[in-house]
Amino acid sequence: MSEIEKQWYVVRAIGGKENKVKEYIEAEVRHSHLEDYVSQVLIPTEKVYTIRNGKRISKEKVSYPGYVLIEAAFVGKIPTLIRNIPNVLGFLGDTKEDSQQLKATPLRPQEVARILGRVDEMNATEEENETPFFVGETVKVTDGPFSSFQGTIEAVDNERKKLTVSVKIFGRKTPMELSFTQVVKE
Repeated sequence: MSEIEKQWYVVRAIGGKENKVKEYIEAEVRHSHLEDYVSQVLIPTEKVYTIRNGKRISKEKVSYPGYVLIEAAFVGKIPTLIRNIPNVLGFLGDTKEDSQQLKATPLRPQEVARILGRVDEMNATEEENETPFFVGETVKVTDGPFSSFQGTIEAVDNERKKLTVSVKIFGRKTPMELSFTQVVKE
């Protein structure tokens, strides 16, 4: 049997319901035995880091709120099946006239490569330092035995994500090597 040609499409969903739409699509595909026609359902996400109570917390954030990517062959009842899933508003590129014909515009290969490349890049990079540190800045230590101490940045190593911070301990300045995640700007 020859391979069925699939393309990437964008499904418009109610904002905040992207994960539910993905679950519903995957369940419906399994239930209807359409795995040969729908290969992937993807919600592009990125990691966002915030500091809460002195701890660095990573959180997944949807890159394109209200959109779900689907790799499928839109033949037969598949467009109707997807459009009738709860919280689905339609397909990207639809117009009011198209809604009766169930047409969906596939993404161009370079758009898919850009989006998927961005997803892979987000998964590959551990964490980006969203607040750059500079020599001479005052920072507060948030982790380790010297938490709540203040110090001055002496050196920055962006590749290793380390800082050399001079902290006053017992009246003497003592240099310490700390990770970017162990300090916050004052």
